[in-house]
Order: sequence, then structure tokens, then C-alpha cells
Amino acid sequence: MTATLNQTETVAGTQVMGMGAYRPDVIVDNEQICQWIDSSDEWIRQRTGIRTRHRAAADVSVVDMAEGAARGALEKAGLTGEDVGAVIVATVTHPYQTPSAAAAVAHRIGSTPAAAFDISAACAGYCYGIAQADSFVRSGLAKHVLVIGVEKLSDVIDNHERSISFLLGDGAGAAVVGPAETPGISPSLLGSNGEKWDSVSMNGSLIPLRDALARARETGDAGELLDPETTLWPTLRQDGPTVFRWAVWEMAKTAQKALDAAGITAEDLASFVPHQANIRIIDEMVKQLKLPEHVLVGRDIADAGNTSAASIPLAAHRLLEENPELSGGLCLQIGFGAGLVYGAQVVRLP
Repeated sequence: MTATLNQTETVAGTQVMGMGAYRPDVIVDNEQICQWIDSSDEWIRQRTGIRTRHRAAADVSVVDMAEGAARGALEKAGLTGEDVGAVIVATVTHPYQTPSAAAAVAHRIGSTPAAAFDISAACAGYCYGIAQADSFVRSGLAKHVLVIGVEKLSDVIDNHERSISFLLGDGAGAAVVGPAETPGISPSLLGSNGEKWDSVSMNGSLIPLRDALARARETGDAGELLDPETTLWPTLRQDGPTVFRWAVWEMAKTAQKALDAAGITAEDLASFVPHQANIRIIDEMVKQLKLPEHVLVGRDIADAGNTSAASIPLAAHRLLEENPELSGGLCLQIGFGAGLVYGAQVVRLP
């Protein structure tokens, strides 16, 4: 006789119940950036749309920022940490390969024994997290899932490097996903193009640093580690033109496919929140999608810079704070970045 296995009871709909944000106190303007690179405030504004970016102090960690955003999202959702069944943290800057930032956050907010794990999908990480949270809730694996996009990119940049360092900021945004009587999260569109894997990447691995430390211990000579011309600590680089072309021409198509998968048109949207990579990319996507004038567009990049996995929840949170009437409206969100990876879906804003 074959035994019959139990299966969890499924849920028909999911929704974003509340959002939170953490923005570090240190604000770096373009004049400060230009102390490190040969540029100008005017050039940076015209080319990227960025005026300032937030940077976390040395004693503020990825986990600290994630906790701050998480508490804000739980408060908006009317929940406590005990109500959370899973914590998902999207980040590429947690300084520990293991254990996860998510496990530490879950402990801090009182969500033990919730499932907890990190995902590495760069600037698409938050959309990947929302897709997983949607699946967790609908499958009955967790009733409420906390999704956090958080980055401390100031830890992994060389301020004197000019392909990407001047774009980047720090911060965290979070959302609580839970059950709903009607669908509040559309099917997610996720993908990658590994052919362009090195278009946005670290300039090396940690192996050379490990080996240099070993040599210094053996010889007692730390010269290699102290040489300012030696870049043993990996920092971010990007091939700007390649990334720009890919984002402008391919991601607008992906955004349209996400609308089609949701069964709506641009006319049905209340807002559009793309990854905050570059204001020119955002404006070109708006143009290609033919968004109506009533659709409010997240342009948090002007004051926050590019915060990778944190950019979409930070921008969405700001839109809601400044335009409360967006609550309950449909928002198209799309993330894209290193990998190259992308993710998109339509959500009903809390």
C-alpha cells in the first residue's frame, strides 16, 4: 500500500502589506565626489541625474540597515516579528559569505524560528525576493514573508575609480508580503544573460588577497598589502556603454512583458518604479513604454544614487510617502543589473 503525503494548503492571492526604509545619515554631494574623480557637479547631474547619495557610517552594517527597514515595514503592515514566517534579504554587500544577513535580521526582530536566507541577484534582487515571497505565501510555506533589499556599496568601491563609484549609495528598503483575497502580485518575469557576466562585476576575487596575506605571514613583509598601487580588495567596475544599451533596449521589452503577464496595460498603472541606475535609462524606459501622464515615476536616484538591491523598495517607499493617494494602485517594478540579471512584476501598493 502506497502512503499518501500531506501537502500544504494553498492561498489564492498575495499582497504587499507594508513597506519600510532606512536611509543613512551621511549625505555625499557631487562636489565631494569630484574630490576623488576628475568630473563636475554639472556633468554628473546631466549624465546620471544624481545630486547626492547616502553613505553609511563605518559602524553601520548591512544588518543594521536591514533591521531598520524591516521594523518600518512591519509597523506599516500592523505586524510584529513573531508574525513573520520567512525573511529574505537581497544583497551583494553583506561582508560574510556565511551565515546570512537574513538570519541575523530574523533574530533581531523576533522572528525566530522563521526561515531565513540571502539572495545574490544584484540590482534585481528585490524583485527576485518579491517573486519568492509570493510563491512562499501562495504555496502555504509561510503566511507572512519579509523581503529586504539592502546594500552598503561604499564598502566595495574605489572612490578614485570613475566607471561606477560615483553612482553608488547605501540604504535599505523592505516589504511585508502576506495573503490576500484577490491577487496583489502578478506573475514575475525573471531572467539572466550570462554572456555579459563581466559587464558589471568586481575587479577580482578574494583569492589574491588571501594569498598575499599568507605570503606576508611567511615572509614578515607586508609591503604588497600596503602598496597603494596594489588593489587586493575587490571593488566594483562596469562597462557603462554596454550596460546602458542593454538596460535601455532590452529592459523596456521586459517591462512590457511583465505588464502583459499581469493582464493589464500601461493605462492601468498608478506608478512605475524601475531600478534607480541612471535617470536617462529611466526616462527612456518611460518613453518606450508610452506611460500616460498620470503614472508617477520613481526617481529616487536624484537624492539616493544607485543603491542596487535597495533601490526599488526605497523609491517605492518614497513615492508612497510623498503621494499617499497611490495606496492601492498598481505599480510596475523592474530591477536589472550584474549578472546580467533582471526581474519584474506588477504589485498593488499597500
